[in-house]
Amino acid sequence: MSIQNRYEFVYLFDVTNGNPNGDPDAGNMPRLDPESSKGLVTDVCLKRKIRNFIEMTEPNKHGYEIFVKERSVLNQQIERAYAESEELSKLFDAWLQYEKDKKKNPRPQISYEDLAQRWMCENFFDIRTFGAVLSTGKAGKEDGSEDKKEKSKLRKTAGQVRGPVQLAFAQSIDPIIPLEISITRVAVTSEEEKDKGKDTMMGRKHIVPYALYRVHGFISANLAAKTGFSDEDLQKLWQALQMMFEYDRSAARGEMAARKLIVFKHDSVLGSQPAHKLFERVTVARVNGESGSPAAAFSDYRININREGLQGVSIEELL
Repeated sequence: MSIQNRYEFVYLFDVTNGNPNGDPDAGNMPRLDPESSKGLVTDVCLKRKIRNFIEMTEPNKHGYEIFVKERSVLNQQIERAYAESEELSKLFDAWLQYEKDKKKNPRPQISYEDLAQRWMCENFFDIRTFGAVLSTGKAGKEDGSEDKKEKSKLRKTAGQVRGPVQLAFAQSIDPIIPLEISITRVAVTSEEEKDKGKDTMMGRKHIVPYALYRVHGFISANLAAKTGFSDEDLQKLWQALQMMFEYDRSAARGEMAARKLIVFKHDSVLGSQPAHKLFERVTVARVNGESGSPAAAFSDYRININREGLQGVSIEELL
């Protein structure tokens, strides 16, 4: 059963001497808002970590496969629905026959895309959670023919899924000053470099000395009903947000940690309060150092939650 309540959440995480999200268009420097000099982390980056956590912790559990995973071919993932679902395969064949001769064959009553979309949502956690574009499949073929002239106009697709869970960009509380660090390696890559007399190689890495990031999230019960996003899925999402950095360690990312996860739970499907008013109840105050200057540690901040006069919404601190 899908969730029956609307949710919003405020998520705070920090980085120490690492690069939380490099910008490939800027030499992999930490993403930065040029106007405010505050650091940015994209929603895509955060969703990647959630996907990796689910894939690692639920490797063989039905319904918890990951659609967008490393080195996968998305069209092949979509075609699996048509190959593994006998009902869908027969329905698609019926549509092919109808398209071939609309006078002789009855029009199927069910859309094959809707059935394919249901299969994809049931099997892939990230589609059920974040949504996906599933309209890129290959064209179907009539009678198994490889002749391009006999290819059907119908495509093995599953439409587009709007996910119930959406994330905004994360932004640092204060401006950041990225550092570019020169590094050396006491080995060369090729024999040619060795023959030229090289003994070491030079490189560079970018780090943020310290930054606390804040991101807002939204969970729609209406869209959850369409994808089948359940209470069990919700608990997996909370677990991922709390623990995903513990399983994503690398020298490039330095020390990253989840600091706060504050959840607003509405008492209904549609909700009782505008999201922006709920987010305004969570304030991050600077207690050490000057506000508007780079911070040095999480202890430089104090997080306050205003719980007064709140109706129809409960607040829970999961971190």
